[in-house]
Amino acid sequence: MSFSAETHRHGHTRIRLRIPKQYQQEPIISNLITQHGLTVNIAAALLSSNARDDGWFDLELNGTVDQIQGGLLYLNDLDLEIWRESAGAEETW
Repeated sequence: MSFSAETHRHGHTRIRLRIPKQYQQEPIISNLITQHGLTVNIAAALLSSNARDDGWFDLELNGTVDQIQGGLLYLNDLDLEIWRESAGAEETW
């Protein structure tokens, strides 16, 4: 398989993500969808209704290897805490 075909292959990964309270007005999960072309399933979340605490999310990210890597780089650039559940981009449905 060529490198180009490899990066266009679909995969998925599951992450746990902490979004600090200072980012609660930022559309971080929405940006994963609109800017990186990912399908995002929120498997679980812990949120405070009064925005005093950090948000915790259990997310399933689906897309091409490039899309997943781009989304993870975006989250890393925001300096968010991320825990990977699997090898992710290497796995396919």
